[in-house]
Amino acid sequence: MKRVYNFSAGPSMLPLAVLEKAQAELPDYRNSGMSVMELSHRSGLFTEIIEEAEQLLREIMNIPENYKVLFVQGGASQQFAMVPLNIMKNGKADYVNTGSWSKKAMKEAKKYGQVNVIASSEDENFTFIPKIDQSMIDKEADYVHITTNNTIEGTSFREIPDTGSVPLVADMSSNILSEDIDVSKFGIIYAGAQKNIGPAGLTVVIIREDLIGNAKDICPTMLDYKTHSDSGSLYNTPPTYGIYMAKLVFEWIKELGGIKAIQKQNEEKAALLYDFIDQSDFYSSPVREDSRSIMNIPFTIPGYDLDAQFVKEAKEKGLETLKGHRSVGGMRASIYNAMPVDGVKALVQFMKEFEESNK
Repeated sequence: MKRVYNFSAGPSMLPLAVLEKAQAELPDYRNSGMSVMELSHRSGLFTEIIEEAEQLLREIMNIPENYKVLFVQGGASQQFAMVPLNIMKNGKADYVNTGSWSKKAMKEAKKYGQVNVIASSEDENFTFIPKIDQSMIDKEADYVHITTNNTIEGTSFREIPDTGSVPLVADMSSNILSEDIDVSKFGIIYAGAQKNIGPAGLTVVIIREDLIGNAKDICPTMLDYKTHSDSGSLYNTPPTYGIYMAKLVFEWIKELGGIKAIQKQNEEKAALLYDFIDQSDFYSSPVREDSRSIMNIPFTIPGYDLDAQFVKEAKEKGLETLKGHRSVGGMRASIYNAMPVDGVKALVQFMKEFEESNK
């Protein structure tokens, strides 16, 4: 069996142990004679799957009892509309602009109310995370929105801002489950699955109960958090196989020792790559050191037109999908939870060899 190290920003690699368990259960799940993909979402077997998935996520993230866990569809991009449709009661919200996904979230929210950009790093090409304090926040804002990790720019909030009584809403698609967080600091956390949770098609929403039930009159039924909360995420047919795969990933995280153990490994992987880049006079990181992501690490080869050659030769070595996003160029290594330390070591070794051959 050939397996490569897949550094894609998403869909990303999944843990091999998870894939192997899914493979073993694929044609016949628990002696049902059916695959999970064939189970009715109203069946007892699938009810067990979705309930186990929620309980595992609650356990590994230490989610307080006054929060609901919802399994929905539409990706984080659909949440850009769901959030203002559900909680923009006063018609205004504060946003922190830290990159491409923040801008898309703001563009969508402007359809439903006033968007105030309280901080931005756009004037410096989104190479850092701006500092946020309560004095910057409109006390009448319905919420403050941040993107905790920026996949394209390679920046991340290393400290979660204190927004006081104004609910903090976070797009956590690319760093959920990668490091320990205090869920109680947030009003809503949402995340597309295709980075650290499972295959594309599932979106996880963690929402404080008092923020449910306030949707605008124009809010479609399927975009109302209450619809999904009241039905246990079973109002319509959910992405059943995606939820099953997420459950397997949650089990895998628990077996590894939980999120703190995962965080330790992620920090080790990131340090390996950043330390090599920082000591090299061939490669460079565009991101300010205090804002660096441990999930998505962009790097460049300044002054050399070698990007295409680097990506091609890396692929030949089994190091896949290292091309940087088209909007920023260069290279990017996404080292989500499923990327083993050996994968990062293999990348660093290749980078050394490439540098020696092309200086």
